[in-house]
Amino acid sequence: MKPLVAFRCSVSKAFMHQAIGVSFDRDYYFDPFKRREIDALCHAYTADRLSDLDAFHTESNLGRKSHFRPNQVLVGGIQPNLLIGMLLGAEFIPKPGGDADIAPACWADKPIAELPRPESLLEHLIVREFDDQIREIRRDPKLIAIPPFFWDASGQATIHGALTTAQKFFGEQFYLDMLMQPDRARQALEWIVDANLALVRHYAVLGGIEIRSLHVGECSSCMIGPAEWTKFVAPTLDRLGRELAPVRLHSCGPSDHILQPARDIPAVADIDLGGTTSLARVRGIFGLDFPVSIAPPVKLLTGGSLDDLIAWTTTLSAENRGGPLEIVFHLEPQYPLDILREWLVRSRPLFL
Repeated sequence: MKPLVAFRCSVSKAFMHQAIGVSFDRDYYFDPFKRREIDALCHAYTADRLSDLDAFHTESNLGRKSHFRPNQVLVGGIQPNLLIGMLLGAEFIPKPGGDADIAPACWADKPIAELPRPESLLEHLIVREFDDQIREIRRDPKLIAIPPFFWDASGQATIHGALTTAQKFFGEQFYLDMLMQPDRARQALEWIVDANLALVRHYAVLGGIEIRSLHVGECSSCMIGPAEWTKFVAPTLDRLGRELAPVRLHSCGPSDHILQPARDIPAVADIDLGGTTSLARVRGIFGLDFPVSIAPPVKLLTGGSLDDLIAWTTTLSAENRGGPLEIVFHLEPQYPLDILREWLVRSRPLFL
């Protein structure tokens, strides 16, 4: 029996901006029909010019080509922690040639007690605007509304992890708070979980979506040790899994130190990692049947040779030992396409 291995390529805004000149301005994020027009141009380009990569224009590793529907209209497709930050008053900063952002540390100098009730976020003008857009789209039986915190028609909700969001809202000071003011840090993390629960549930109901899984982008996992991760991060994942859906845990940095604590969380049903994490260790802890996604190290994609990439994939194949695996990468304009194409051609047989 062949191992369940797939290669998945998403395409960045920066790549599309350089390739066909599309611009990702504020209207792209707040006018769902303009966004649909721009995304259609991107999808047409990838189908025509990147078909051998089976590429798909979407946020990194979120929307999935297999669940894309041509009649879907993405509403409020903004990275989750950016959207919540905007509800707290952070300035939204679109970048016509790349990913949007918000002004950093929007709550750095404010007391935790002054954070709004999570349920009150549903009354924010931005939330109401997206609500109205979803209702308008759903009145047309030919269209599918994909609400905020969702990226395709699969039923997979997407959020940033509580720690990653806390770093965005409070800055690097939050890591000191975890050591010096642990109760304050816990209160902040709990509020972030509450806010995500309120918003994801709201949009699942409004969009008529059954939540089947929850992608949690805990990109900051590599910034703390295993004891702190177990103390502060694990409880948030456990609660999200119990109250929403099985968790697909993303950790993009070196993550060997969080593997065992993550395995101890019943809600974690899938894990998505950066390529500096040992797949042999993943398989040793999670087993051969556990679904894993892994991305090649960025330094190999930007400046590595073909031999470097194939050597990495060869090691990966040996460490995987036939388990279910996705190899994922997000195409940026600085990646050499000729090397990536040859890498895919020569790497696929390694998993047969």
